[in-house]
Amino acid sequence: MKKIIVIGSSNVDMVVKISHLPAPGETILGGEFLMNQGGKGANQAVAVERLGGNLIFMAKLGDDILGRQSVAYFKKEGIDTRYITLNENSASGVALISVDDHAENSIVVASGTNMLLNEQDVDKVVEEMCEGDILLMQLEIPLQTVEYAARKAFEKGVKVVLNPAPARNLPKELLRYLYMITPNRIEAEMLTGIKITHDADAEGVAEEIRAMGVKNVIITLGSKGCFIKEDGVSYRVDAFKVEPVDTTAAGDTFNGALCVGLAEGMDLKQAALMASKASAIAVTRMGAQSSIPCREEL
Repeated sequence: MKKIIVIGSSNVDMVVKISHLPAPGETILGGEFLMNQGGKGANQAVAVERLGGNLIFMAKLGDDILGRQSVAYFKKEGIDTRYITLNENSASGVALISVDDHAENSIVVASGTNMLLNEQDVDKVVEEMCEGDILLMQLEIPLQTVEYAARKAFEKGVKVVLNPAPARNLPKELLRYLYMITPNRIEAEMLTGIKITHDADAEGVAEEIRAMGVKNVIITLGSKGCFIKEDGVSYRVDAFKVEPVDTTAAGDTFNGALCVGLAEGMDLKQAALMASKASAIAVTRMGAQSSIPCREEL
């Protein structure tokens, strides 16, 4: 199987389950507290590993109790930690997450060492890249690092998949290196300036993104599934109907599973169906990485 190289963030998630998300100045008592491994990069890496992908994961953690616990956790998951480094001058990333009774969440991230992942770190993993491999990235590390890694991978014939989250504006040069981009509704609107108010709007948004130079576009639409524009051909993949508990890692599970499917030789529609099922399972459980299913559950 082709390698899936995930370069991205790793955080410790501190999660409080509450009745509703607080308004400014409001204090809510009676919440349930959980502490989990998280970070979009780490979530996606764990999804790739549990779903049977040939994973290489690069991240930067603090040389602190949270960072060392994270490394031990990754080893327990079977993840190769060669490219996970500890930095003694900065704290590990932390995310404060509130989840309400409707499975909606509010997240604040202190990025810490994630923002120290740089071009020199990327150079260490470039030699692992071979034509046909997949590079999966997100936006919780410096944008300059993302663009550099995308260019290096593109030059080697690696398929670059970008999950553009958290939402932000992206340089046009980066978009030209991408094999595929996987924004949600908000991220797609930020990229194009076009609001998605009806299902038909997704077609125009996807075409606009494709005109920027991206070969394939998947817009994830939550309970409405996803809209796919593949080499100019458009189609939808419906979501699996479940009762959600926590949506925190649903998108990360989708992206990890999608890349596993592609690496196994599935066509994009087959891979998206597997990814939709994996993310549907994830939202029925509490906690980021603890919610991610293994391959036997699909």
